[in-house]
Amino acid sequence: MIDEDLLKMLVCPKSKAPLKLVGDELICEKSQLAYPIQDGIPVLLVEEARKMNSEN
Repeated sequence: MIDEDLLKMLVCPKSKAPLKLVGDELICEKSQLAYPIQDGIPVLLVEEARKMNSEN
């Protein structure tokens, strides 16, 4: 889905922490945000991110 080299370069725009690919989202554990991937393209906009709860 996302190239491993690209994934290593991507960071959360809010916290600047690394992102982890989980399903069809990029997860930032530090900011507790989940960024969607649409048509194979990561949408790294804080406004588009889903806020995670402690159970995710």
